[in-house]
Amino acid sequence: QVALVESGGGSVQAGVSLRLSCAASGRTISSYTVGWFRQAPGKEREFVAAIARNDDSITYYEDSVEGRFTISRDNAKNTVYLQMNNLKPEDPAVYYCAATTRVSYTSYDGDYDYWGQGTQVTVSS
Repeated sequence: QVALVESGGGSVQAGVSLRLSCAASGRTISSYTVGWFRQAPGKEREFVAAIARNDDSITYYEDSVEGRFTISRDNAKNTVYLQMNNLKPEDPAVYYCAATTRVSYTSYDGDYDYWGQGTQVTVSS
């Protein structure tokens, strides 16, 4: 099975950028569809973005982050990234990466089998 560790979170001002990393160990991350989710205090966990198994060109985004966030994968480093640009006051949350062996895209967190511990993102206006 694969183990995931997120990093890169922090406290930033609105409008700036952050890049989150999801480092995998145990298995090759390209063998998984990888998703990023986030959970703000008092809210349910929500889908942010996903990148398809074995095809880095297939990506999916939640509407509110489309055009601002980019998910990518570096197979040599066995890592998936979430580049977050123009951060907004509604973006703060704990961000989690997750992996599933499903080939097709899924935004349902119950379809993901492996999860990291999360990394906190705080945005001040």
